[in-house]
Amino acid sequence: MIYFDNAATTELNESVLDSYLQVSRKYYGNPSSLHSKGEEANSLLKQSRKQIASLMAVEPEEIFFTSGGTEGDNWAIKGTAIEKVEFGKHIISTVIEHPAVIKSLDQLEKLGWDVTYLSVDAEGRIDIEELKESIRKDTVLVSIMAVNNEMGSIQPLTEIGKVLEAYPTIHFHVDAVQAVGKLDLHLAESRIDIAVFSGHKFHAPKGTGFVYLKKGRQLAPLMSGGGQENGMRSGTENVPGNVALAKALRILLDQSAEKRRELNRLKRELTDYLSIFDKVTLFTPENSAPHIVCFGVHNIRGEIIVHALEKVGIFVSTTSACSSKRKTKTPTVQDMGYSKNEAESAVRISLSHYNTLEEVEQFKDVFNAVYHQMKEIE
Repeated sequence: MIYFDNAATTELNESVLDSYLQVSRKYYGNPSSLHSKGEEANSLLKQSRKQIASLMAVEPEEIFFTSGGTEGDNWAIKGTAIEKVEFGKHIISTVIEHPAVIKSLDQLEKLGWDVTYLSVDAEGRIDIEELKESIRKDTVLVSIMAVNNEMGSIQPLTEIGKVLEAYPTIHFHVDAVQAVGKLDLHLAESRIDIAVFSGHKFHAPKGTGFVYLKKGRQLAPLMSGGGQENGMRSGTENVPGNVALAKALRILLDQSAEKRRELNRLKRELTDYLSIFDKVTLFTPENSAPHIVCFGVHNIRGEIIVHALEKVGIFVSTTSACSSKRKTKTPTVQDMGYSKNEAESAVRISLSHYNTLEEVEQFKDVFNAVYHQMKEIE
């Protein structure tokens, strides 16, 4: 079995699972309880927060635990909208954001907010000039992902940040779910105010994640109750999950430059190989994240390739995203200027540092057979 769908979710690291189980069995107290069981759990929670902050080179007070990327994006967008409603009701985003962002913006539009969706070029990147022209006096939030989950395209976060330096009241939210371990974010020095991360994208348990909220920035909480997470996210904390999350992040970022080089090597092997087939189109841009390769076979729907590979134990995925002012499901590929037919052919390979060159070589052999089989059908 070869698992090439790591942008969807990742295999749980064995040692991370061991930590999760150990904490679940031994440190099951409620961190808010005053007795020793509660104090033990609270101590682990503090240690996990401190470790994540250290790994991300930020302050512990800037880290808030969540259930993952969807919650984090919802909180960043709706929390900003609620907090800053008196200052304006205009938000800027892009046509290729994750559905957690697009659907949150849909809800706000129905409540009277105005959203400007920036277009992207053939490499999936926004135009900085279009961003500048879109900023208004009532703009309160710019929400732009770091790495697109379908194409691997990387947004110019530094350049965006430079533009926003002139607008200190605007919150800058970045969905960084696909970026952690793949890009150097330098959060503390950046103009990024809110960054969202999801544990199951880097071998931590599902239902874990965290939000970076720059000191001095304010978000309205979405979940009210007991006042956990410094009053920002009520609900009994997931201590085992957060301990596991911190450990998975440490493992991910250990020798991250070396791991990134290896991912780039595997990606290059894949793109060089796929490019020799005359009916294959490579959609992933040249300067993109090291773990994503998106391609299509002319006149063959993506799901046909997915199921053909699945039959021989190789797991990849198709791609689609909810984007644009049309509020319909249109693939990111189409937003980048390709035709509807080309977009429907899209297949995504997404790697992790657990994948190997041997697996890539096996994929090559299998894809060659599948490709020629598809040509006969066509």
